[in-house]
Amino acid sequence: MNPERVNPAADSPGDRTGVLVVGAGPTGLTLAIDLARRGVPCHVVEARTERPVNPRCNTTSARSMEIFRRLGIADEIRRSGLPEDHPGSVQYRTTLRGEEIFRLDLPSAAQVLAGVGRDSWPTPEPQHRISQLFLEPILERHARGLPGLTLERGARLVALRQHADHVEAVVESGEHAGATRVLRCDHVVGCDGAHSAVRRQLGIRYQGVEAIQKFVSTFVRSPELGRMAARDRAWTYWTYGRRLASLIAIDGDELWLNHVAFAPDHDTDGEDPERLLREAVGGAVEHEVLGVVRWTGRQLVAERYHDGRVFLAGDAAHIWIPVGGFGMNAGIQDAATLGWMLAAVHHGWAPPDLLAAYESERKPVGEQFAGAVGAAARVSLADVSPDIHLTGPEGVRARAALADRLAVTEPHRYSPDGFSFGYHYAASPLVVGGEEQAAISMGGYEERARPGFRLPHTWLPDGRSVLDVLGPGFTLLRTDAGVDVGPWVEAARERNIPLAVADVPACRLDRYPTALLLVRPDQHVAWMGGVDAHPDELLQTVTGRVAARQR
Repeated sequence: MNPERVNPAADSPGDRTGVLVVGAGPTGLTLAIDLARRGVPCHVVEARTERPVNPRCNTTSARSMEIFRRLGIADEIRRSGLPEDHPGSVQYRTTLRGEEIFRLDLPSAAQVLAGVGRDSWPTPEPQHRISQLFLEPILERHARGLPGLTLERGARLVALRQHADHVEAVVESGEHAGATRVLRCDHVVGCDGAHSAVRRQLGIRYQGVEAIQKFVSTFVRSPELGRMAARDRAWTYWTYGRRLASLIAIDGDELWLNHVAFAPDHDTDGEDPERLLREAVGGAVEHEVLGVVRWTGRQLVAERYHDGRVFLAGDAAHIWIPVGGFGMNAGIQDAATLGWMLAAVHHGWAPPDLLAAYESERKPVGEQFAGAVGAAARVSLADVSPDIHLTGPEGVRARAALADRLAVTEPHRYSPDGFSFGYHYAASPLVVGGEEQAAISMGGYEERARPGFRLPHTWLPDGRSVLDVLGPGFTLLRTDAGVDVGPWVEAARERNIPLAVADVPACRLDRYPTALLLVRPDQHVAWMGGVDAHPDELLQTVTGRVAARQR
C-alpha cells in the first residue's frame, strides 16, 4: 500500500525529529552516526529488542573501513572480532582434517595496525575480518553516545503518511502492545532489511533473481574445532565434502559458523546440521549448536530507492547472495552517500531536489553489484570433481586442477578492490565532467582521480592519508600552490556551502592530474580542472541547484 499523501496540516501531537532511521543494523547505525556528526537530529527505531544470535556478515570491506575511519571508529573496529594476531587467510581443503588444495594468505589485524607493507596499500584502511556480532555493538555504543541521536529498541513501524513538508511515522512500542504514537520527521530512511516495513509501506518491489543458491548455516561453540584449526589458522576454511561448505572463525577460538550450499531447488528442511558439520570437518567433533538458519541467496534490487521524503538503503534496497559480504558493505556505502545529502538539505545549503540524486547514483551501483556478485557466486560455488578425495596420482591431479581454477576465481573475491574503489557516480547530475565508464567488477579500478569516483588514496609527507585532510563538507584539493582559490572560497561563503581547502604535493600528478579537484563530503570527486573554472556555477551544480552542462 502506498503511503498516504495529504496537504500540509496543523501540527498534531507527537515527537519531531529531522530523520527517522528504521533499522539498527550496520547500515542504519552508520547512517545515524554520520547524520549526528553532521548536526542532523535523528531517531533510530528497531523492532527487535535483542540482536540476532547467528552471525551474518563476517567481513568489512576496505571502503567500509575508510568510512568508519572518517567517523572516527576504524581503530576500535580493527581491534575487535578475531584476535589481532589471527590471520585473515582463506584455505580450501577436501575437509578440515583432509588435504589442503589452495590458500590465500592474508594479513592479520596486528599486521595492518603495524603498517606492514603500507606503502603499497591502495587504502589507509585494508579490509577487516569481523563478524557482525562484534561490529554492531561498537556502532550502537557510538550511536548512543552522540548528541542529537536517540535509539529505541522494541519499536515497530506500522504506517507512513507523507505530507508536503514532513512525514508522519506511526510507531508501535513493544512496552505497550497495541499502543502507537506518531513521529513527525523531515525524512524517513528504511534500513530495515529484506523484509522492510518501509519498503512495503511504499509499495516498492524487488526485481531480479529469486534464488541463486540455498544454504544451511549452523552457528556452533566448539573448543575442539578451535584446537584443530590452531594448527594452521585461517579466517575461513572452504571444504568439499558431500556439499561445498565454509567454516568461518568468528572469535578465533570456540565460535564457528558452518555455511553449506545447495542448489536453488533443493529442499534444505531435510538437511541435518549435525551431519553437515561432520562432513565439513571430516569426522565428528564435540560442539554445541547455538543456532541454525536455512536461507536463500538471491539477486534482487528494489525498483525504486525512494518515494518523496522516504528512502531505502542496505538490504531494504538490495539483497544478493553474500559472496564476500557485499550486501552489508554496499549498505554502508548507501549510508555514506545519503548521509551527506540529507545533511545538506537539512542545513539549507542544498535544495530538496538534491536528494533525487541518491537513487540515480546508488541504484546503478546496486544493480551492477548484484550482477557481479551473482556471476562470482555461480563460478565459486560451481560443482567440483569428486576425484579430489582420491588417494594417489588421480587425486593429486584433481586437486591441482581445482587449485588452478581457484587461483583465478578467488583472489578478487577476497580482495575485491574494484567493489571498494572502482564503483562510481560518473553519470550523476551532481558530477561535472564524468563519462560513462566500464561496468564495475570486483577487481577493476584505477588509482587515478576521475570525476564521480572515490578520491584515490596516497600517503602524504606527514604520514596522513589524503583522505584524512578532507573536510566534513566539500574539499578543494590544490596540487599547484600558485592557483588562487579565493574565488572558490568566496563563492562557497555566499551560498553557505561548507568548503575546506587543502594542498596536495605535486609529486603525485599520476594520481591527481589537475591543478584543482573538488571532492564531495562522501570522498568522491565532483569535478577536476584548473584556473579556468567557474566556481559559482560548479558549486551550484554539485549541490543540485543547477543541472550539469551537457557532457
